[in-house]
Amino acid sequence: MTDAPRRRRQSPAVYRRRRLAAVLLALLVIGLVVWLVAAPPWRSAPTADPAPVASSAAPAPSAPAAPSAPAESPSPSASPSPSVPAGPAECAAADIKVEALTDKTEYGQGENPQLSIRLTNTSAHPCTMNVGTSAQSFTVTSGSDVWWRSTDCQSEPSDMVVTLAAGQQVTSAAPLTWDRTRSSVSSCQGDRPFAPGGGATYHLSVSIGGIPSAGTAAFILR
Repeated sequence: MTDAPRRRRQSPAVYRRRRLAAVLLALLVIGLVVWLVAAPPWRSAPTADPAPVASSAAPAPSAPAAPSAPAESPSPSASPSPSVPAGPAECAAADIKVEALTDKTEYGQGENPQLSIRLTNTSAHPCTMNVGTSAQSFTVTSGSDVWWRSTDCQSEPSDMVVTLAAGQQVTSAAPLTWDRTRSSVSSCQGDRPFAPGGGATYHLSVSIGGIPSAGTAAFILR
């Protein structure tokens, strides 16, 4: 029986080359795995924007560009302000009826006449009027003789503007007292003569705002 052939022992250099080849192969495999993870083939690469499609149709006309705004804001145009209803106009003389009033038609000795004014707006619309003491005037006469004027010794006259409605009638709130003496601007603080009684007739005329009374109020002093 023949002996089996013996396997030839490899040299150390051969073993070193094989180990080196195995290491290189392992490094190659590792590098391939890393590349596959970092840049997998299924990830789509970024594409460029699509080029515009050429068209044979003529381009639609573009709208004209709006003018650019000025550097400074334009000042707002003046807008008409809402009209404010006008208030009542001043009373006209033709619209006002003025009357002279006394509290009695006959006064006994020691009784002083109480004098008043009555106003009536005879128009169909309201109007304003100054009815203060500065606008009032009372005059007492006997025949052609003027015995007394309220303006001769008037002190601290005042204004009072009121609105009279259409058809409204008003009378002075506080009557003015005539002390039955003759008045004058020079005798306001001195003695003044008394008007005679005994049945003498006197007349009261008034005016307000320059509008005189239509007539007089007659009364008798006893």
